[in-house]
Amino acid sequence: MSNSELLNLAHLRAFKLVADTGSATRAAAELFRAQSAVTRSVQELESALGESLFERKPSGMLPTPTGRAVLERCERIFAELEELAQWCAARQVRRRALAEGALPAYLLNTRRLQMFVALARHRHMPTAASAFGISQPAVSSAIRVLESGSGLGLFHRSPRGILLTTEGESFLLHVRRALNELRHVPDDIAAQHGNIQGAVTVGALPLGRTLILPDAIGRMSAQHPGVRVVTDESAYETLVAGLRAGDIDFILGALRSNDAASGLQNERLMSEDMVVLARRDHPLANVRGLTIADLRNAQWILPRSQAPARGLFEAQFRRAKLKPPMPTVETADLAIIRGLLSGTDMVAALSAQQLYYECESGQLTALDIALHNTRRDIGLTVRAEGTPSPAARALIDAIRLAVADVARATQTAGHLSRRKEPHQTV
Repeated sequence: MSNSELLNLAHLRAFKLVADTGSATRAAAELFRAQSAVTRSVQELESALGESLFERKPSGMLPTPTGRAVLERCERIFAELEELAQWCAARQVRRRALAEGALPAYLLNTRRLQMFVALARHRHMPTAASAFGISQPAVSSAIRVLESGSGLGLFHRSPRGILLTTEGESFLLHVRRALNELRHVPDDIAAQHGNIQGAVTVGALPLGRTLILPDAIGRMSAQHPGVRVVTDESAYETLVAGLRAGDIDFILGALRSNDAASGLQNERLMSEDMVVLARRDHPLANVRGLTIADLRNAQWILPRSQAPARGLFEAQFRRAKLKPPMPTVETADLAIIRGLLSGTDMVAALSAQQLYYECESGQLTALDIALHNTRRDIGLTVRAEGTPSPAARALIDAIRLAVADVARATQTAGHLSRRKEPHQTV
């Protein structure tokens, strides 16, 4: 069991109020608890973390540097839970509105919230119970407490298993965010002592996977060997859902446009144009001055119809007043694209960075055809209101450094891409 799973949300709540008020007495008054109970909560939290969180002075209790790091993370944890509590209260006609900052007890049990998330994921009571080594009635009891406290029906049974209700989906989003913030507390403390540790999960889109991310992981791992990197190669929409919930720390790849209401924030790192790739001995490999009309009868490997790159590709034909060709194969899987290009006369329109090594080795080549307005920005997508973990910050810093090397490498190999625009954010 990780340190974050041992952390008690009620203890963290007491710690935060002591830090906010500077006094265990004042915190106890806000919590309607005895001062001795608040003091004991803080002591048990310090014992669980193995750190002193306060300096006890005549003027009051002041957070230590470690305490300030924990307090910053607590702000995010309890902002999520307080927003959830207000949302639940607002949906109950007869329930009085909660005071600002109020947090009911049913949301302050870490294990109960973890059981809820597990049941939402597994959709099967025995599996959720087994994951915690407890009985099914114990899981049912935890869910009943959450449903009774929130006044909401969070699950319903169906032929496909135990499914979240619509309200349950919204409830889950806040709980996942809070628990994902909670898991960073031990890593925040380690960073105070100069030790970057923990896991970072990257949503890895195709334009960032071949060169930028491997380079960055290598850099960071050499400097911080205690960090574990997990990559998720799911579709963009799935990655965004994970990012919003905090399961994914950030997304690297082609940027999509978004507005302030999306809750996401983009950072552009570089740009790259699309090229048409084929095997080195393809019949068109040595033909100069090709036009898009010359390729309308080619066998194309293309992204799926809703992908931004597909729209850019089809625009080439519409610009020439030609009907876009139907793809022979629709895929975003680079292993499949690589195999098809190497073994057939098929061609593919994509960023050359995605198959950089195959082009460098001479296995593949870019055909001599100019594509218009296919430039795509490559960069990071993060939650606008999130606070990255120390490990995520370290990998993001390494990515920014890696981009400069990648831009130089792809510029040197002139046949890969005609224009690059590296842009580094400090």
